Amino acid sequence: MNLLQQKIIRRIKSEGPVTFKTFMEMALYEPELGYYTSQKTRIGRSGDFYTSSHLHPAFGMMLGKQIEEMWEIMNKPSAFQIVEMGSGAGYLCKDILDYLKNRELFNSLNYTIVELNPAMKTSQQNLLTDFSDKIRWVSSIRELNNIKGCFLSNELLDAFPVHIIEMNDEIEEIFVSTDNEKLIEIKGAPSTNGIADYLKEFSIGLEKGHRSEINLEIKNWLGEINRVLTEGFILTIDYGYSSEDYYSEDRNRGTLLCYHEHQVTEDPYQNTGEQDITAHVNFSSVKKWGDELGINTIGFCPQGAFLVSLGIDEVIAEIHKIHKNSDYPFEVARIKKLILPGTMGETHKAIIQHKGGGKPALRGFTIKNRLISLRLP
Repeated sequence: MNLLQQKIIRRIKSEGPVTFKTFMEMALYEPELGYYTSQKTRIGRSGDFYTSSHLHPAFGMMLGKQIEEMWEIMNKPSAFQIVEMGSGAGYLCKDILDYLKNRELFNSLNYTIVELNPAMKTSQQNLLTDFSDKIRWVSSIRELNNIKGCFLSNELLDAFPVHIIEMNDEIEEIFVSTDNEKLIEIKGAPSTNGIADYLKEFSIGLEKGHRSEINLEIKNWLGEINRVLTEGFILTIDYGYSSEDYYSEDRNRGTLLCYHEHQVTEDPYQNTGEQDITAHVNFSSVKKWGDELGINTIGFCPQGAFLVSLGIDEVIAEIHKIHKNSDYPFEVARIKKLILPGTMGETHKAIIQHKGGGKPALRGFTIKNRLISLRLP
């Protein structure tokens, strides 16, 4: 039993059972002990999972192109901020800045990384030494103000702690308790009225036995961004569904998954603090809660369609010119994992929201915009 497991068990014995949300928050974010706050956090091919930015620099290049268009739509302000949250090893930041360093935007650009983990911050700083004059680090969005630019995240929202619910005779919430020093689940009345409000807000009706997750932290996150974003965009990439698809009978066991050394499990109570715990994103909630704040959603589509709209095929053609040898098939195979059906190109979605005047059209949604799928009944 590691130190974090001991701490969780002591808390339960002292305070009583905790919500799964509280358990997940401790497992991922407990200072120095949680998965994302420990010095042992490993992301990438040698770690527990990898993201699109680990597959190929073309991913960051395409996001750089989209951000450049945002800057142009905003009439090229002399001070433009990219704020990246959940930047992992820093590869996405590096690839974006590598693309933009020879572009007009670069002179107006400042990049902020929001990072909780001091060890991860050090790793990012080592990777990004070439851009040290462009980047600053903060530990919370609350340290920012008066941002004009783009808030960016890739696989952030899926790591927000979630409530787990189950429909029995009535809606019950999953709590975590102990039995002989072992973590176990028990069911009880919902810990917050926010659960019932959420089910009503998104017209969710569940059959008996249906189990799923509710992410209320997204609303708080959007509120924090709204407070500091004066004008600009929020570009979010993650895996998830519309509300209708998320809570359909086809998904009646929910979406919670754990990642440890590139192995997927459904048991969040093993390897506590040493495995990632995730739940898919209800993108209808991202849209609705953003709209309510005056942050209008302007586009939503699969990652593959988004990247192809931005011209990732042009990158493939350029690679062919550069690598007319055995490297070419390898390079293209990695890019295909970003865009093709059955890969991140299908499972991951891009959603962009805008705060400011007008309804800008962005290149990333020229091939496909499935914004209508996020509408509620």
